[in-house]
Amino acid sequence: MEGTVEKSSEEPPVSITQECAQNIQEVVESSGGDRLSFDDAGLSLLLQNGLENLRLENSLTDVVLCVESKEFCCHRVVLAAASNYFRAMFCNDLKEKYEEKVLIKGVDSETMQILLDYTYTSKVLITKQNVQRLLEAASLLQFLRMVDACAGFLTEALHPENCVGILRLADAHALGSLKHRVQNFIIQNFVQVSTHEEFMELPVDILYCILKSDDLCVTEEAQVFETVISWVHYRQSERLAFLPYVLENVRLPLLDPWYFVETVEANELIRQCPEVFPLLQEARMYHLSGNEIISERTKPRMQEFQSEVFMIIGGCTKDEKFVSEVTCLDPLRRSRLEVAKLPITEQDTESENRKWVEFSCITFKNEVYISGGKETQHDVWKYNASINKWIQVEYLNFGRWRHKMAVLGGRLYVIGGFDGIQRVNSVEIYDPFHNCWTEAAPLAFNVSSFAAASYEKKLYVIGGGPNGKLATDKTQCYDPSVNKWTVRAPMPVEAKCINAVSFHNHIYVVGGAMKALYSYSPIEDTWCLVTHFSHERASCGIAACSNKLFITGGRDEKNEVIATVLCWDPESRKLTEECVLPRGVSHHGSVTIRKSYTHIRRIIPGAVSV
Repeated sequence: MEGTVEKSSEEPPVSITQECAQNIQEVVESSGGDRLSFDDAGLSLLLQNGLENLRLENSLTDVVLCVESKEFCCHRVVLAAASNYFRAMFCNDLKEKYEEKVLIKGVDSETMQILLDYTYTSKVLITKQNVQRLLEAASLLQFLRMVDACAGFLTEALHPENCVGILRLADAHALGSLKHRVQNFIIQNFVQVSTHEEFMELPVDILYCILKSDDLCVTEEAQVFETVISWVHYRQSERLAFLPYVLENVRLPLLDPWYFVETVEANELIRQCPEVFPLLQEARMYHLSGNEIISERTKPRMQEFQSEVFMIIGGCTKDEKFVSEVTCLDPLRRSRLEVAKLPITEQDTESENRKWVEFSCITFKNEVYISGGKETQHDVWKYNASINKWIQVEYLNFGRWRHKMAVLGGRLYVIGGFDGIQRVNSVEIYDPFHNCWTEAAPLAFNVSSFAAASYEKKLYVIGGGPNGKLATDKTQCYDPSVNKWTVRAPMPVEAKCINAVSFHNHIYVVGGAMKALYSYSPIEDTWCLVTHFSHERASCGIAACSNKLFITGGRDEKNEVIATVLCWDPESRKLTEECVLPRGVSHHGSVTIRKSYTHIRRIIPGAVSV
């Protein structure tokens, strides 16, 4: 018999062929003749065929499954080996363990026949007509390999017309892998899928997750808004209450301002739902002030031909050389973009070139403004991403460097700094409409090399140096409604050469000798430690981009420049090293803008690993 080895001096049985005997002899000889390790791969098939024959002959069966009006004679041991459901039924002290007949509910007899044939033969024909019934029965009776086979079949059969039904099936049977694949299919084919009526049957939580994705395949955010309105209209009486929840994932600030006013604010469902007012207000403020507002809804999606990028502007290298280049990184697409060099750095004659050193920069209405500096004390320029050019605007009234800029209420502020002789307390406000500067109330304390940020209609000036040697822990707060500075809760440490950014209802501060990232809550007027660093990062940059914080460059305790970019993810609360810059840099600017890919001259994949 095949799979049998006999050691005997007698002639081999007739059932063993001469070729088979020769093969066995070779195996015996190769093992030295004393021992033989024999792994019979064909035995499992032999057992399976034998069990199937026993079932067909109704031999040694010990249980009858009663499904609808049909009875199926089976072997308990086979069912228990193939199914966790039957294993629990027959291997524990349940009454079914001793009953001759077991009633099975929730499965039709035709599907049960297919499952039993599969159990005894390992073969099954899955079709469009039977896949749903097979999946439901296999899931109920815990034939897990059959569940995987059905899920694989459904994945291959995905189409805009049927994907929502498959998604609901996966959700009902807790098939996480299938659900994830179908959701990705809907995200990649959102426009086509949303035209089918079946899309309107999506449960609210699944719709919420789909709309939240950065990869949602739309060319403009208006498509997402109109889909949400259609979904609510479909069952308006029960879904109107869900509108604020779902609308959280529509990126209203990125809508065209005219569309927002004429279509969104005028929509009857929007007008009936006062709970959406904060979302509308956020969009209005974003349209007025640009990047002064940062949230999950201000980040462009991957397919919208624009991206939120952060720019690392100028600075100094390890040998104190000035950097005229602007490094522009897109963390979502993991690429580096080419942008124009800093202005007045490539003049006709060397004597006309000027270095941007210890200047300040900020994003204002999606344009980057730079001001002041040791050699450019009165200069102010803005970068327009659409034309990739720097444009000069009106000079500062008071030349300065080691100062900061901030945006508040749709206006640009230049604050404090050093004029070459002393720390200054003057504050200037830029009016972009009239291209002119006016004065605001001076700082309560003269400082330079401090951090500055705005939050909820107020400016905050944090730390800094009151002179060349000392640092302060003071937090100064400016209220434009009364044109007055007050003092708030001090920092946990005294620090200068620091930077700050507003993000998620907090102001994050980094740099100096702190070796840490701190956050300040303007609402509660309290400070807390966010995370520690392994080294100092004096004069580093910080920018909020793609819903994360990016900390760029700086100088360590040995005064060596740093080339790494750290990323703080507030959701996972993890600090990672995101990439390495082309060169170490400090005293640079770091800002975030939205940049259209239709206006980018060149994308350099892999130039910087983001």
